[in-house]
Amino acid sequence: MGVFSYASAGFDGTIISIEVDVRRGIPGIDIVGLPDVAVKESRERIRIAVKRSGFQFPRDRLLVNMAPAGVRKEGASHDLSIAAEIMFASEAIARPPELNIMILGELMLGGEIRPVKGVLSAVASGLSEGIDTFIIPDANVAEASVPGGGRIFGLSHLKELPEIIHAVASGSKGNRSNPVILNKGNTKDSAPDFEDLMGQPVLRRSMEICAAGMHNILLFGPPGSGKTMASLRLPGILPDLSIDESLEVTRIWSQAGRLPEGVAVIRDRPFRMPHHSASKEGIVGGGSEILPGEVSLAHRGVLFLDETPEFGASLLQGMREPIENGKISIARAGNSYWYPADFQLVMAANPCPCGNLGKEGSACVCSANEIHRYWKKIGGALLDRIDMRVPVKPVDPAYLLEGVSESSLSIRTRVESAVKMQEERFADEVFSRNARIPAGAVKKYCKLDEETRVLFTETVSKLSLSSRACHSVLKIARTIADLEESSDIQKDHFLEAVYYRRYGDRDIFWNAY
Repeated sequence: MGVFSYASAGFDGTIISIEVDVRRGIPGIDIVGLPDVAVKESRERIRIAVKRSGFQFPRDRLLVNMAPAGVRKEGASHDLSIAAEIMFASEAIARPPELNIMILGELMLGGEIRPVKGVLSAVASGLSEGIDTFIIPDANVAEASVPGGGRIFGLSHLKELPEIIHAVASGSKGNRSNPVILNKGNTKDSAPDFEDLMGQPVLRRSMEICAAGMHNILLFGPPGSGKTMASLRLPGILPDLSIDESLEVTRIWSQAGRLPEGVAVIRDRPFRMPHHSASKEGIVGGGSEILPGEVSLAHRGVLFLDETPEFGASLLQGMREPIENGKISIARAGNSYWYPADFQLVMAANPCPCGNLGKEGSACVCSANEIHRYWKKIGGALLDRIDMRVPVKPVDPAYLLEGVSESSLSIRTRVESAVKMQEERFADEVFSRNARIPAGAVKKYCKLDEETRVLFTETVSKLSLSSRACHSVLKIARTIADLEESSDIQKDHFLEAVYYRRYGDRDIFWNAY
């Protein structure tokens, strides 16, 4: 029993027990238990905030212990819990019997309470460890209400603490908020519509397939051919997150401090589009606070790398781990942290540095060596993990004036139907989408009839496909069959899947032109 705080450590975290010893000595506060600079700086901030809130601060020597001692405590989110325990220990506030409470919040000098990151994770961890009462900043109440269970109390100023503690002791149920659903920014409700994309039937079809099966895709072609335009419309045809997926995504965004005030639940799949100048920490995660990067913010959604070869080669190769494992590990100071990173990778690239290769009426000024170096940045290891490779040619100008395109709503209806088939098929599995079928289960879920098996053998031999490439073709074919509402993979499904994987890792991509 006691007062607890929470220390984030990647996606996981540690519940911190706060203890205060009041003893005779020169007035001051000593904090032990591996605190960082921000926690040490809280000593004077807490003292001034307590006094300005109308309380008597003890004129004794205070020892604050934050246990377990081996876990580093970072940030200002521990301010309120330390202040509360000091006031309990000095009897400025009566301690309720059998107190078992988690307190989070950053203090201003005037006693105001600022919101903090990671409240959703803290509440979820506390509930799992038997903590049933939480005192948090008002701005974090909606977020804290998401896991359900426990009593949530929000406050905006330290002077409200005695009233809150009295409510806790009297058995009040707290001021839990109804979670607010977030549907904003690059989601299906605000994403541009596919009906704006004239012509390009192959490009549109490939985006539908990758959305339905969660396949990674590479689009390559001259500038202005529609690569970015199609990618920005992808969120409009993606299915909603499931409840479990929504909690995962919301928890990551909470830890990154990206949830808007008052918003608690993210239901639309994230769509992240980092600039090629972003740092490795910004993409992969890490930094001084071990925050999630773009690969984790895109968890259960889409990570779009426009002008992919402009990104650093080492950064691109760092994508292999999350693509393979669905999570990213970050090592720092002898410790290892992790975040979920199960995203759908969409890459767009010009065919050459100048972008004119294969473009009618334009001349490419790049040498063969320059083009090789350009594509080498992506590397064969990463390309081998991209299921679909689609060349994109500029659209016929006639379509721009007279063409009619299918809307995102119509495409999304087919995608949602295909996703539902996958969820039913994989109900007893740990995965739920075709692109996530592990190698050992491909044979079970991607069965071929005899005619298609013969064609498969001939195709593998002719194109010299690797084992991973063979599995990719079969999984794409499974998705195409789902879109056609077919329980079996037919010959036409397989041939279309081969089309999207026909460019091997050692091909010179400009052969497409």
